[in-house]
Amino acid sequence: MSEQQGGRAVPVRIPAATDSDFYEPPFALPEPPRPRVVVKADLLPSLSAFSFISLLGVPVAFAWSLLAPGERKVVNSKGELVSLPWESYHRYDALAVFLMITLGVGLLTGFGMWLLRRRRGPVMMIATGLGSAAAAALAIQLSGLFTGWWYPVPASLQIGDVLLQAPALTLWWAVLAQPTAAVLAYGVAAAWNGADDLGRRLA
Repeated sequence: MSEQQGGRAVPVRIPAATDSDFYEPPFALPEPPRPRVVVKADLLPSLSAFSFISLLGVPVAFAWSLLAPGERKVVNSKGELVSLPWESYHRYDALAVFLMITLGVGLLTGFGMWLLRRRRGPVMMIATGLGSAAAAALAIQLSGLFTGWWYPVPASLQIGDVLLQAPALTLWWAVLAQPTAAVLAYGVAAAWNGADDLGRRLA
């Protein structure tokens, strides 16, 4: 009666909604299965990747033989080769050149193997690291072969002659640079991806 005469309606309190007021499905939805590490299916592709990566040691050795500086030596009165002043530093320059080349090749190899979406996983990562180590070891083995093309050895030497000696790699720990860079690049890409299966299902 009061509403028809222009009065205000009496406020009504609405009870708060509880969890029982919402619809509950009659069954529980199953959780999606967690992807597992694939080993058998990735073994053969990983072996192929290992073989291909290890062959990269050939161009690495060739590039190093072109970029690494030689060491000038002089024949002393005893017939021995003695380094000229400041020339002995070139042996460290040769090592630095090798490390820079292998680090760059390792980074490119790691990211390149990551692009193989169907084979992403720890098996391919291990194959990438081992193949990079084999490539660096092969490069050290072949370094002397390629430097022999650019630094010929004279038939005879006399006292006072200056000889440009070919660079050499004598430190075997240099093989660690390439596999370290490759595994680091692959691991960074995997961490950045963040997917449970690393995106294999999207291949």
